Amino acid sequence: MKPFKKYICYTKPFFFNFLFVFSLITSLSATAQNDKLQLKYFGTAGWEISDGKITVLVDPYITRIKLGTGPGVSDLDTRNTVLSSDVFVSDTLLIDSLITKADFILVHHSHFDHLADVPYIAKKTGAKVIGTETTRNILRGYGVPEEQLYPVKGGEDYQFENFSVRVIPSIHSALDNKHYIDNRTYIEVPKTPLKVSEFIEGGSLMFLARFTNHNVLTMASMNFVESELLGQKPDVLLAGVNRSQLGLYKYNERLLAVTNYPKIIIPTHWDNFRLPYGFSQQSGVEQKLIPFQKAVKKLSPETKVIIPKHLGTIIIE
Repeated sequence: MKPFKKYICYTKPFFFNFLFVFSLITSLSATAQNDKLQLKYFGTAGWEISDGKITVLVDPYITRIKLGTGPGVSDLDTRNTVLSSDVFVSDTLLIDSLITKADFILVHHSHFDHLADVPYIAKKTGAKVIGTETTRNILRGYGVPEEQLYPVKGGEDYQFENFSVRVIPSIHSALDNKHYIDNRTYIEVPKTPLKVSEFIEGGSLMFLARFTNHNVLTMASMNFVESELLGQKPDVLLAGVNRSQLGLYKYNERLLAVTNYPKIIIPTHWDNFRLPYGFSQQSGVEQKLIPFQKAVKKLSPETKVIIPKHLGTIIIE
């Protein structure tokens, strides 16, 4: 029996050391899992970004109405046509199937394809919404509680628990062959529900969203104020990529240089948002994203351009 007791005496420390090491490895593995950044693409400029601690939605436009009857609408889309003069109605069943929680919602500007689904999502999740005065007043009109609304104009740099965000002044895409301009704002609460056309721009923003191990610079337009981005060094850039960028002076060159040639760039707001999920977006990939990917490769060979898919998740280690 003595040899047996001696054996037990030596194996106990070994056994508990093994448990400690195993527990430590498991803990480190779980931490590593939490350190990963996950980005789900909702289409248009919409994203869900999470690091396991915080879930941030960016311009979560889910409904993707069949707007008008012109280019971009498919004959195979059997949904009812919605005109700009019609009241916008969110597809709440679709939203519920895709969004279950959110801590923050970042809204770049107040056009319908950025803001129109936010009233329902904000009330559903209780998320804090950061956006312009126009964004706040629209949401107030829809009954979103005041304590959830953080009105900003650009320049703010806010610290929250496990998350911080710098608000950056920006400008909208140069639409209508560079004739677009809209200085309208809602300085008072508008009468709701709004028509599609009543979701006005109300000023434009960008956001530097800082997570535990990653800084994500978000765009929702194919335009930016170069001087406002000086000194920003995101490791992930959600870059606006669409035809309107072609009318700007050296858009790709200036954007990459001023953001310090990010390690990862993911194109955003490039798709045909008049089509529902499940319809092919291949023409957009071929005509917009592949040329952008090739251009970035020449300008910054070390930068990785990731082409997103609707409702697909991108994991950043």
